[in-house]
Order: sequence, then structure tokens, then C-alpha cells
Amino acid sequence: MSTNVLRTTDGWWAVQDERAVRIDTKAVTTAELLADRDAVREAAAFAGSGTPVADLVALPPVTTPCRVVAQMVNYRSHAKDSGFTGDIPPTFFRKASGSVSGPHEKIVRPAHVKFLDYEVELGLVMGAPLPVGTVVEEQDLPHYVAGLVLTNDVSARDVQLTKTQFYESKSYPTFTPTGPYLALLEPEDFAHLLNLRLRLSVNGVPRQDRTLADMIVRPAQALTLLARFQTLDPGDLLLTGTPGGTALKAPPKPVEKIGALLPPARKWKAFFNSQAKNPLYLRDGDLITATIATGDGRIDLGEQRTPVADAP
Repeated sequence: MSTNVLRTTDGWWAVQDERAVRIDTKAVTTAELLADRDAVREAAAFAGSGTPVADLVALPPVTTPCRVVAQMVNYRSHAKDSGFTGDIPPTFFRKASGSVSGPHEKIVRPAHVKFLDYEVELGLVMGAPLPVGTVVEEQDLPHYVAGLVLTNDVSARDVQLTKTQFYESKSYPTFTPTGPYLALLEPEDFAHLLNLRLRLSVNGVPRQDRTLADMIVRPAQALTLLARFQTLDPGDLLLTGTPGGTALKAPPKPVEKIGALLPPARKWKAFFNSQAKNPLYLRDGDLITATIATGDGRIDLGEQRTPVADAP
């Protein structure tokens, strides 16, 4: 069974049934913690009789700086929402590690961003080096992936689309809420990954709800494709895409065809004028709730509750 780990300013904690015991480790970084699995297992044996988790203030369970890499359009439902048809080439992009924030911190919308969107995503936390040229088979996943985290790939859509700029639009501070738990997996847990269900709601209204079975490029293949050009190290983070249900949707085909005939400036002005009527984009005071878990509770990454606030 997986072991949930919580990180606070006081160190690392093993969690069981909403209680936690401090892990007796000198680890400061995620990589150092992953190298001290015996200490994690020892603490996990007593976690159920420890401190209530509600009394602890969770930090992101992945320490920074680290590489943060993400997959684009990796769920069939998201591809449909985005207007893609046919085969979708696997695509990766980077996020700044400074965008990683805690599971209950505010998401701060920069003053120039008008169209702020959410994307619940499963994060893979690397447990071993992934050199360039590595081929990862399904049976190899337990060697390379140490654990899982719940993430939200927050996106400034007006920056992303008008500037074709993924790095900037997804890298502002607080744009990658992560946690609360780092779920450290045992080899037998990997057979249950496709049963993980991603859910996200805004102000209690469901927006996203899919299992990993909706995923196009699954983790082993994604790591193989990424390793064609990118090295990863223990503690690095791969975000594996989001299901359908984001605020951003592709315009109807007739509108898209008309827009393609316009100069770029006029096209984007018309598009965002229409998007201004979309009530699903995030606004000051909204509360995002997100979870990732299997139905039987074998793997449960906890719950994020992140309020949205405009920059002062």
C-alpha cells in the first residue's frame, strides 16, 4: 500500500487516517527523503496514533528548486474540448519551479491576467535518474517513479494564447498548487494507476471528473518520449495533463474558420471578447477544491482547497 507523506516547516510526516507522526530523518529535499525510505516506513507504522493532520500546516510535498515538466492535451476529453481531431502529437513544456505553492495557499492572479483557468493534474515524482535515451516499460515504472502528487496547472489563457507562451502563462508564483500529500508507492500500487479519479470543483460546483483511463499518453510512454531530450533527477516533477472541463473551450467550427481569416490582432480581440462572457474563468474570492484518489482508497492524494485572490 502507498504511504502518504506530509511536509511542514518542522519536517516530514507519515500520515495514516488523518493522523501523522514525524519522520526521523535529516532529509531536507525530496530526493534526500526518497533515499531514506526506511525512516518513512518506520514512522508510517505508528502514524495512526499521532498528531491530527488538521493541526499541521502543509507545505508543497515536493521541494524546490526542481524541474517541473508538463504534458499538453493528454486526455481525450480535454482534446475534444480544445477542438483537436485525429492523432495528437505528444507535447511537453516546462514550468518554473517558483510556481510551486502549497495545497491551501492562495492562487494570486496578476493584475494583467484577465482569463485565469484551472487544470487538475496528476504529478509523477521521480525517484531515480532518468538519463537521455532511457526507454521505460510499464514494469520499469516503480524504478523511476517514487510517488504521486495532486497538482493544479493554473493558466493565464490570455498570455498563453496571444503570445503562444506556455512557460510564462503557467509559471507565475502560486500557479502550481501541489499536495497536500506525496504518496510514496509500492511496486504493486502501479497496477491501480488507471483507477485514479481526478476531480475539481469551483465554489462547490463540479468542473472536472475523469479517471486516468481517459489519458492518451500514459506514464511509461511519456517518460520514454521525454527522455529523448530531457534528463530528470530524483525529486523532479512531471505533470501528466488535465481532463476536459476547463474554462477554456475551442470556439465552434464555423466561428473558428471565420477567425482564421482575420489578422491575428483582430482574431484574438474577437475571441477574448467572446470569452469575457464565459463565467467559468476564475475570479477573486473563488475557492477551488481538487482531489485525486482511487475509488477503494488504496491511493489517496488528499484534498486541495485553494482560494483565488487578485494581486494587491
